[in-house]
Amino acid sequence: MASNYDCIVIGAGHAGCEAGLASARLGCKTLLLTMNADTIGHMSCNPAIGGLAKGQLVKELDALGGQMAKATDATAIQFRLLNTRKGPAVRSTRAQVDRHAYRLFMKAIIKSQQGLDVKQALAEEILIRGGAVNGVKTSLGEVLNCKALVVTPGTFLNGLMHIGLEHSDGGRIAQEGMNESQLVATSSRHKFCMAKFVGEGPSKKLSTSLKVLGFKMGRLKTGTCARLDGRTINFDKLIMQKGDTGIRPFSFQTKRMIKDQLPCYITYTNVKTHEIIRSNLDRSPLFTGKIKGTGVRYCPSIEDKICRFPARDRHHIFLEPEGFNTNEYYPNGISTSLPIDVQENIVHSIEGLENAVIVKPGYGIEYDYVDPTQLLATLETKTTPGLYLAGQINGTTGYEEAASLGLMAGINASLKIKGKDPLILDRSQAYIGVLIDDLITKGTNEPYRMFTSRVEYRLILREDNADLRLTPIGYKIGLVDEETYLAVMKKKENITNEIKRLKGGRLEKILRRPGVSYADVFTIPTPEVKNLHPRGGDPALSSDEINEVEIEIKYEGFIKRQLSDVGRFDKLERIRVPGNIDYKVINGLSSEIKEKLSDIRPLNLGQASRISGVTPAAISILMVWIEKVRRSKE
Repeated sequence: MASNYDCIVIGAGHAGCEAGLASARLGCKTLLLTMNADTIGHMSCNPAIGGLAKGQLVKELDALGGQMAKATDATAIQFRLLNTRKGPAVRSTRAQVDRHAYRLFMKAIIKSQQGLDVKQALAEEILIRGGAVNGVKTSLGEVLNCKALVVTPGTFLNGLMHIGLEHSDGGRIAQEGMNESQLVATSSRHKFCMAKFVGEGPSKKLSTSLKVLGFKMGRLKTGTCARLDGRTINFDKLIMQKGDTGIRPFSFQTKRMIKDQLPCYITYTNVKTHEIIRSNLDRSPLFTGKIKGTGVRYCPSIEDKICRFPARDRHHIFLEPEGFNTNEYYPNGISTSLPIDVQENIVHSIEGLENAVIVKPGYGIEYDYVDPTQLLATLETKTTPGLYLAGQINGTTGYEEAASLGLMAGINASLKIKGKDPLILDRSQAYIGVLIDDLITKGTNEPYRMFTSRVEYRLILREDNADLRLTPIGYKIGLVDEETYLAVMKKKENITNEIKRLKGGRLEKILRRPGVSYADVFTIPTPEVKNLHPRGGDPALSSDEINEVEIEIKYEGFIKRQLSDVGRFDKLERIRVPGNIDYKVINGLSSEIKEKLSDIRPLNLGQASRISGVTPAAISILMVWIEKVRRSKE
């Protein structure tokens, strides 16, 4: 007997959680379908959220009504603001989190969400009726019908795990069936058996189903580090890295933060480490051709680093605690798929880790993905209405990118079910807009990672003003409550009024001086500030509001220039390209450009201009053609 839902979300990683929550909160009867209900929100790789450019994504998720920022604040064990010596455009927050607590927090949120069911089963076949999605069939033989289907399989889509020259089907190595002491004993005897670590199998039939539907697919590769027993690490030899004292939480709604923070530690690889790796490359699945997928260029394995940068005699390793109630540490920087005995030799060659015990080995993993140029800006597939893709299946890497895509897919699937206009963020509105536009316009042949350098308007798309930019949008679609929206509007009003007040006394010139803060302005003995004081009374400006005032005044000239650039950008973005246009009949376009435009089917001239190989001359021809069609209709 079939079960009926408005929306079904396949996968319960970061993308699946955000998609499922968004759909249910927007009033759709939603099902979260997962292979293991106990691993909802599990962090497969390092226990951290945010980082350069990724922090901006998390803040934007929060402003739109997503959950990742709140989960991070609730389970964080350390906060750090990165790039503090640089301008506000590139500053990003990063937090270490308690891996176990984060998973339990997300699981509790999912389980308590009204209108969101959870079912444990393996999705095997996407069901189509009348050319559109009609549901999914599970490994249990169940038929689950739906109006929209969001697929977020992470690295499980035809996943293949590698340790040395051994490989095993699976989407993620787990510790199921073995306790910590058994794992330590197994690894220390060099009798590693991959089967003992496999807890979550691959999703093979779902991959086949996507291929049957005609999707162009590829193969990508990622990896993770070994986990170390902290009781066997000599921390006296390591460099301690403490968290920030003045913590700025990820969520704009977080009022109380953690009191205690755990330190991270820094050590380095060395010449001996590199010799061990080079002498064992013949046992590496990456260098012997066992791994066929393309890896993450910006987060390579340690063996890849050694070969790509032979002149470097050391590389950073950040030892990150996995939580308050565990002894495990994540040695960020030595991701590897080398055999377990080689991994132990590598670890033992590093200062402070001479006697460290590997609790769980590092491994590489290959998985299938769908060419993202087959998606619309809503993340709905072009050829199969009602089918949405989000996360690693779109070619991305990282929790934050996955969560961002999951949220947008869940939102747009729900809006379509409700018969409402979709939510499409452009490159001038959000990092999320850049992420999606890059994927659907340019595609990717390697795991895509967000960077500030990808964002043209990063000075106005800062981490600190994400709520001012996007909360009104989240409120309009129904994911942000009225109280939160009104608080943001009041914050915006306070900032605007204070900037006007300072400009009225021409104090903005003083504040623009290097090294001068908002508080400093009112300590300078000049006639202009004699009767003017920092805003106080009821209510006083918050630290966040003061920060916005400082940035808006100090960078006013640069911000105005970027806003002018956005105006020119918007002109092309506003010229819509008809969806049914036949590019083959447009004279003056080369065959290559006609083919690319036909494949991508850009939403507007702005997107068309960003397609690789589409020239300015082609855009001019296309603009004339669109105007000609418009006039003929009139």
